[in-house]
Amino acid sequence: MTKTKTLEDSPISSAPKQGFVPRIASIDILRALTMVLMIFVNDLWSLKDIPAWLGHVERGVDGIGLADVVFPAFLFIVGLSLPFAVNNRRKKGDTDLELVTHVILRTIALLVMGVFLVNGETFNADATGMPRYLWNPLCCLSFILIWNSYPQDNKKALWLILKGIGIITLVVLAFIYRGGGEDGKEVYRFSPQWWGILGLIGWAYLASSLITIFAKNRFAPLLIGWVFFCVLSMVMKAQLLPRGTLSLIPSAISGGTLAGLTMGGVLASWAFIYYRERKDNKSMTIIFTAAIVVLVFLSLLTRPYWGLAKLGATPAWLFLCSAFTLGAFVIIYWISDVKGKSHWFKVIKPAGTDTLLCYLMPYLIGLILRKVLHIEYPEWLITGGVGLLKSFLFAMLCVLLTSMLNKAGIKLKL
Repeated sequence: MTKTKTLEDSPISSAPKQGFVPRIASIDILRALTMVLMIFVNDLWSLKDIPAWLGHVERGVDGIGLADVVFPAFLFIVGLSLPFAVNNRRKKGDTDLELVTHVILRTIALLVMGVFLVNGETFNADATGMPRYLWNPLCCLSFILIWNSYPQDNKKALWLILKGIGIITLVVLAFIYRGGGEDGKEVYRFSPQWWGILGLIGWAYLASSLITIFAKNRFAPLLIGWVFFCVLSMVMKAQLLPRGTLSLIPSAISGGTLAGLTMGGVLASWAFIYYRERKDNKSMTIIFTAAIVVLVFLSLLTRPYWGLAKLGATPAWLFLCSAFTLGAFVIIYWISDVKGKSHWFKVIKPAGTDTLLCYLMPYLIGLILRKVLHIEYPEWLITGGVGLLKSFLFAMLCVLLTSMLNKAGIKLKL
């Protein structure tokens, strides 16, 4: 019996035949828009006199800004892509063991990148003996050397050497690294810290991938997985478990919220494929609209207890951001896939197809602009609406450079 028949004969006979659905433009577009938005909001720190609602809300404050919905959108999109990725590999003949191995290797890659970049935030140049501005670019260049998708040709030895250079560079950087030391505080060595954005995505990806793999296209296990993490988010915020009960599990998983966002994307993807196979966009839209209403209601229901906050990773933030992202996906799907207007988003396509490389671009472009070209922005260029335009153009520059690198043969693949 082939892998395909195994999927078709799953315990729930109405389960979608995932893996047979062609590439969905709306997922790539949503990912691209989110990446552009992430670069944009990450550049807002360089501006002045801009609306407060564009940025992050401070810790302890009940509320969210535009910047607070970008990271959860990424987590949700990771979930949207998971069923497609898992079933495409199954279609190629991968066993569950091979799938799990692949997931673990990708998780390790995300954790490594996340940890190196997060250590750059507390970098002590004097104690390390290296200029601060070199840390992140060197890390990013090493990531590219290690995880570039090299061509399968007779230059395999060269590609292995380049990968080796990247690995050795990271090892040396980790060894010489010293952080902290501000205001007389202790200087410390290289450590995971809070894993960084990519690391948090990695942990949420790991948990959701394992559930997706062993659910084998059955809706019930996926729903149970989502409900479990949502309940866990509330349980942890209510401090119902004895302190230290889940101390051996990374907080990105044990906290429930981040994995809940990703599992929400997995559920949405399952329903999407189910209705798309039946060419029933109307029912799918009704179901997703109902889901959005329920998610908003859950956010309103839980907000009085733990607030609405990204930095607190509250249940209300989980539910509301899931609703936002699902709503954006439905709108983009109708524009790009149903109405055939995906070409409207062609200019940002590289941010959706090589998102990781695009994510690394600000670290490299920042070095070039500030330390190589010695560009200093005049006051008027970082103020108000003009400043916002500058940040948007910077995000588009990152997309352009990603496209140029792709055409030159540089594409990251974990």
